[in-house]
Amino acid sequence: MDLTALYDGTTLAIVVGGTALATVLRCGRSDVAATIRVAARQMFAPSRFDGEVVRASLARAAQDFQRNGPLRANPRSTGDGEFDDALHALLAHRSMARFDDALADAREKRLGPVEAAIRTLMQATELAPVFGLAGTLISLSQMPAQGVDRGAYLAAIGMAVHATLYGLVLANLLLAPLARVVERHARAEEAARHALAQWFEAEIAPAMVPQHEARGHHHQPGVAA
Repeated sequence: MDLTALYDGTTLAIVVGGTALATVLRCGRSDVAATIRVAARQMFAPSRFDGEVVRASLARAAQDFQRNGPLRANPRSTGDGEFDDALHALLAHRSMARFDDALADAREKRLGPVEAAIRTLMQATELAPVFGLAGTLISLSQMPAQGVDRGAYLAAIGMAVHATLYGLVLANLLLAPLARVVERHARAEEAARHALAQWFEAEIAPAMVPQHEARGHHHQPGVAA
């Protein structure tokens, strides 16, 4: 099988270039830029979040809270910006609600570009076969109008086949799988972060109980017999 026969530069430019241009026009440059950043990070640095390392740091922070209480606790950095900001909010306000709010804000900032990337990639997935069809129509328009020129006929048919092939391959073997990879990675990281946050909150919950509640209420007068 001669794989070089599958290459047609002109047709490839029509399909890929048309898909890229239509995606930019439909989704906007900012979403396309976010997609490029997220995809590049996925390919070259897919494991920035190390759950085991962060869990070990949070375990030391939990011990600090349990031992010293929320007023004197001074946990070290976890090495993760989101949890560090949440711990700072917890220490500043002595409130688990502020801890949760800080994590929610960080989650929104982190997932915003990811969601934009997934939307953009799925849009491109829909557009690629369209430009494959466009390439096919362009090729068929090159058919000889009069008479039968065997060379021109075969070239037009070949371009039509290549255009359809490129559109399907671009959509189903590159863009759609990349969107799912980004989505799976984001879901896995979010699940790990959520589990860590829930575990940490459960660990320090006793230390966050207000002192008057920890000591119990004053003895209530008994009921006379």
